[in-house]
Amino acid sequence: MKAFLIVSLFLVSFSLYSQVPEEYPVHPDAKVKEGTPKGEILKFTFENSKFFPGTWREYWVYVPAQYTPSQPACVYVNQDGVQWQAPTVFDNLIHQKEMPVTIGVFVMHGRVKAEQPENALDRFNRSFEYDGLGDTYARFLLEELLPEVETKKTSDGRAIRLSKNGNDRAIGGSSSGAVCAFTAAWERPDAFSRVFSAIGTYVGLRGADRYATLVRKYEPKPLRIFLQDGTNDLNIYAGDWWMANQTMERALIFSGYEVQHIWGEGAHNGKHGTAIFADAMRFLWKDWPQTPKVGQTKNPMLNDILLPNEDWQLVGEGYKFAEGSTANAKGEVFFADGDAATLWKVGDNNQVGLFAKNSGNSYGLAFNPDGKMYSSTLTTKVINAYDAGGKRTKITEGFAGNDLVVASNGNTYVTSPSPDPKVPSKVWLVRPNGQKLVVDEGLKFPNGITLSPDQTLLYVSDTRSHWVYSYSILPDGTLANKQKYYWLHAPDTADDAGADGMKTDRDGRLYVATRLGIQVCDQAGRVNAIIPTPNGDVSNLCFGGENFDVLYATCGDKVYKRKVKVKGANAWGQPNKPAPPRL
Repeated sequence: MKAFLIVSLFLVSFSLYSQVPEEYPVHPDAKVKEGTPKGEILKFTFENSKFFPGTWREYWVYVPAQYTPSQPACVYVNQDGVQWQAPTVFDNLIHQKEMPVTIGVFVMHGRVKAEQPENALDRFNRSFEYDGLGDTYARFLLEELLPEVETKKTSDGRAIRLSKNGNDRAIGGSSSGAVCAFTAAWERPDAFSRVFSAIGTYVGLRGADRYATLVRKYEPKPLRIFLQDGTNDLNIYAGDWWMANQTMERALIFSGYEVQHIWGEGAHNGKHGTAIFADAMRFLWKDWPQTPKVGQTKNPMLNDILLPNEDWQLVGEGYKFAEGSTANAKGEVFFADGDAATLWKVGDNNQVGLFAKNSGNSYGLAFNPDGKMYSSTLTTKVINAYDAGGKRTKITEGFAGNDLVVASNGNTYVTSPSPDPKVPSKVWLVRPNGQKLVVDEGLKFPNGITLSPDQTLLYVSDTRSHWVYSYSILPDGTLANKQKYYWLHAPDTADDAGADGMKTDRDGRLYVATRLGIQVCDQAGRVNAIIPTPNGDVSNLCFGGENFDVLYATCGDKVYKRKVKVKGANAWGQPNKPAPPRL
């Protein structure tokens, strides 16, 4: 009961910011009903987390009377322990067949216990675990807590088996627990498809105020969300909860999500959430086992790029680290496995074949106007050219090249990041006659590199920042007007965007491989859209296919492709001038 008191005191203390009285009737499905089978509630502790080392926490498992181990049960996870009179609601809705047989897992936040509690406080992990963005808490649930639950048994000896299908799993909470629930589903929609959010903390405690923007930019995910909040919710140093929840709802609707809300006049407590919890569960589980639908976003850039009902397809897998994707004049796609010193070609019928062995640790590939494929290498410090048969010749040497692009006039630009922060990183120009010179220094880690469609601007990504730099290309090929131009989103799990390979399309959009997926920017330097990849990784990309309207992405050990509406701009081809941006 001590854990319940902590949560209650937490909510009550926040509610003191508003003294408006509020009363809500008890929902009929939150009352014990005669003849309804009653589930069992089991209590456990967990203190072996690798994600949150040293933490101890309590959790409760609700097992409905109808559950049989022969069929894995649906799952509802709730932060901050047992709330909403949820066990009684589940008893009634399961009995009335208005939600599936569902096992509830009600988990408290972790705490690191003080060695001498009479002299020191525990370290309370609630805000750290709940308010931050990223997949750490989702992984804690999926890799630690839920497997731990499956080691338990009911009092009558039934083994607990939980469905691994995201369509069978919901997650919810209040306040920081609500944003935690949303984050878990946002990061892992394959694992949680339904979210209950009461008085959600979508404000600036640890970055959740960014969600209303990210939701609008990301390709929509298969999630169904129920939101609750009240006009007298908190308005403190971190933000305005009432306004933030409305902003979140508008973002979800903008992006086509299945979302329902109930607004009230309540403060920052669980009264209203408890009153509407049963209706929220009906909405979240409606039509089950049908899956929540992916809606149609109103984001114009996503709609300009993506084709309806066209998803990523696997091209190949099993590579050590796929990188450097590029396409020739026929639209044939090549990529490197730098860690394995091999080059690969995507042939007919999507078949991947070996193009060259012993290529060195190449992470950048680009075709020149004559149809030869250039390859940059880091450790061997050589720029090579390959003909159509895979025969290799040396172009230049003497510096470690990471990524490169070859313009239609034959000028080659190469990024050369320094592993030693005391030694300046460089951007090189290699002219068609082999002459090489440094055209820029000072980026932390120059990585991806590409040209604007009209080939008057050079773009270089700085992996260790959230910037892509833009340079004017002078008539002699040197650079001027260096500027931190493209602003990228960075995740909470890193201090930078991790920007890597880049390409432009013929309309002037810039596509950047980052830690969050492929961030797509307009010509004015703003991220308008984010396209995640199936495995969450991406290092490079290119446009291939006969019409250069197939987006290829190298993603760690895998390569994917996706047909799109736009066409790539090829640096080896004739420059084209896109329409001006909307400023």
